[in-house]
Amino acid sequence: MGSIRRRLLSLVLGSFVCAAAVLGLAGPAAAHDAAESSSPAEGASVPVPPENVSVTFSNNPLGIGSSFSIKDASGAEWADGTVEIVDNVASQKLKAGAPAGQFTVAWRVVSSDSHPIEGTFRFTAAAAAGGAAPAASSTAGATAPAIGTAPAIGTAQPGQTAAPDSAGSGEPFQWSIVIFAAAAVGLLAILAIGARRRLTAGTDDER
Repeated sequence: MGSIRRRLLSLVLGSFVCAAAVLGLAGPAAAHDAAESSSPAEGASVPVPPENVSVTFSNNPLGIGSSFSIKDASGAEWADGTVEIVDNVASQKLKAGAPAGQFTVAWRVVSSDSHPIEGTFRFTAAAAAGGAAPAASSTAGATAPAIGTAPAIGTAQPGQTAAPDSAGSGEPFQWSIVIFAAAAVGLLAILAIGARRRLTAGTDDER
């Protein structure tokens, strides 16, 4: 009688351990990619505006839906061409002739799990670069969108990272977690029924 109870307890505890391990493995899959650093770094001072700016991510972003906006203090746009993504680095060229002063970079990419992420960072150029200046943007003087702060990684920080747009960019529901949980509950139920039958059979034998 006591051995059957101990066996039943061991089976139940083992099932709980297996279920916890499965759910623990499914959890990290729901995490999104994150910006790890930017070039120039957030708040950095550079001699002249760089030829390009970039953001490094924790995983390789998808090559769709990416955009960079690089504006000077007057609101003029200096981004030139399309975003280039190589492995986990997204970069954007600047037009020639960028002025001295502060620049605000607003970026947006689609992470490896198809979830849009975005953010901003700022840097300051001590002197102007050579070349002709572009026409002032129609959004001159506009401020960068309000966004939340991204986690700091080392000394090179990506600046700020925003929560994704709620319309059309919601995170896909993690059905795998529900399936694993249902399978674990089903396994526990089967083991409990089998153990109860063995317990009943053992009691009948003793009689």
